Amino acid sequence: MGIIGVPADWPADEEAARDVQRRLRGRLVLDEEGPAPGEGHVTGLDVAYDDERDLVAAAAVVLDARTLEPVGSATAVGRVSFPYVPGLLAFREIPTVLAALDALTVDPGLLVCDGYGLAHPRRFGLAAHLGVLTGRAAIGVAKNPFTFSYEQPGPDRGDFAPLLADGEEVGRALRTRGGVKPVFVSVGHRISLDNACAHALALSPRFRVPETTRHADALCRRALAEARAAE
Repeated sequence: MGIIGVPADWPADEEAARDVQRRLRGRLVLDEEGPAPGEGHVTGLDVAYDDERDLVAAAAVVLDARTLEPVGSATAVGRVSFPYVPGLLAFREIPTVLAALDALTVDPGLLVCDGYGLAHPRRFGLAAHLGVLTGRAAIGVAKNPFTFSYEQPGPDRGDFAPLLADGEEVGRALRTRGGVKPVFVSVGHRISLDNACAHALALSPRFRVPETTRHADALCRRALAEARAAE
């Protein structure tokens, strides 16, 4: 497996990256319902880093949305393409994530990112960014809160509370397991928030995090270990 370099036109500093976010945000589609839960394919996307070696490994794992069984997967390894800056993390990994998506041999369907969409300081997190670049419906399901306030949702599976930024609902804290801390769901592109939460629940029948994330997390870690061993 070759290592993907940083694209020649990639933003070189924070100001340029924020300009890209503001420009691409105008292409977001937020008035579509999106695919129905339990139908077609859903693809989990995740990355693993080795900052000492300047490597990022990305995995895309396609699941049958009804059975949650894997039907395809691909990985890619690249150079970290941007420094660590909160709110600009997408720029560290997007070239490698796109390479993994491009390597799939089955239709990915809905993209499920381990991160954020509209729940972002400029309303343009990884799920929104990838949705716009690929034209696909995308959601973010994050394990930890970011820059918004929220009340604790009720204790039962399916209970939720709004994520608020300047009084605007930008996502939801969603309980995917009773008595377990919530995940944080936000719209990325071409899907409604109600539907994004329905997908997050459908993808999390046994554990707190979606099966898409669990599969992609394991695969990208394995790909990173193989890339380290090959150096």
